[in-house]
Amino acid sequence: MRVNWREIHAARNSYAALSAACGQEGFILNPVDKPADDVTCYSLNSLNESHYRAEISASESISIVGGPHASACPREVAEYADYVIVGEGEFTLPRLLTLIERGRDGKIPGVATDNFYEPANSCVFLDAYPPFSRTKGFVEITRGCPFSCGYCQTPHIFGHFMRHRSIDTIAEYANRYEHARFVSPNAFAYGSDGIHPRFEKIERLFKKLKNSIYFGTFPSEVRPEFICEESLSLILQYCSNTKLHFGAQSGSDAVLERLHRGHTVDGVIRSVELCNEFSITPVVDFIVGLPFETDEDQKLTLDMIQWVARSGKVHVHRFLSLPGTPLAGTNARLLLPETEKICGKLALSGKMTGSWNDPEIRFFRHPSNDIP
Repeated sequence: MRVNWREIHAARNSYAALSAACGQEGFILNPVDKPADDVTCYSLNSLNESHYRAEISASESISIVGGPHASACPREVAEYADYVIVGEGEFTLPRLLTLIERGRDGKIPGVATDNFYEPANSCVFLDAYPPFSRTKGFVEITRGCPFSCGYCQTPHIFGHFMRHRSIDTIAEYANRYEHARFVSPNAFAYGSDGIHPRFEKIERLFKKLKNSIYFGTFPSEVRPEFICEESLSLILQYCSNTKLHFGAQSGSDAVLERLHRGHTVDGVIRSVELCNEFSITPVVDFIVGLPFETDEDQKLTLDMIQWVARSGKVHVHRFLSLPGTPLAGTNARLLLPETEKICGKLALSGKMTGSWNDPEIRFFRHPSNDIP
């Protein structure tokens, strides 16, 4: 049985991880630019899903769809796909492929069809699966997040309990690169419960790596409350990156509280100031146009954006309502003319990147500008 993987730029790291997991069970995921016999697999997010829906529906091959959108809306996706992987795929996808190859119906936990769905009854033990094989990707070091930020799909897909790949396994794969880059919802939470940092474990990891280390920057970031003298000292001592990427999301404490971010504006300010003291450039994320954001809230965020831009860089996104999140089904509010004007000015000066007008930009452009 030939198994194909539909090439989609936004799913590069998913392809690396699932290709490695399937390879362990004897299935090679062949990259294709259109559906092909016998089976074609997709990983879709909630923006690009509409671009592939008709293609999948018209395909004569068996279609398997996973990814953030499929995990959030399995019943919807099952209307046009043969099988939907809900949640993590390393264990479920090879198991499903084995059943299809044997001519069975594939009705197993973690898979939805047009007339069946049973949630997965286990989660992935990261060390049981390599982060990549012949198809290389970034090394995923952590899954899960203990927070419940209103806009974020991560806890819905991976759970609130943090799971970590072991230091030895991370080093084994990261040392195959000239530059070590990692995937994590919060790089500084490695080895911890996601709330109480364990910096000694991060240092043990760094000491195992033999290459140039990029940590807390693209393609992962950190949370502002994890930025302190100890964490920044580790970056200066062991890492090659001169930037640190973290999320502020708003300049209004009222908005941060409604988002359940778990930090304050003062905490963000302190994080930026600490980065400057350590000669590390802060790259700070903000979301504009949140549905419950007042004019005053947006002005406070705009003030903070301008303040950060004086000594660092800013990454701004227009709010996007994602299925499976607490803010699913809500709409972004309009931006104030002043917000659009200042964001455009900062972008032209090279102090800001992002997609404050068109949220699709972040899913369809190449993120090379984010790499330090």
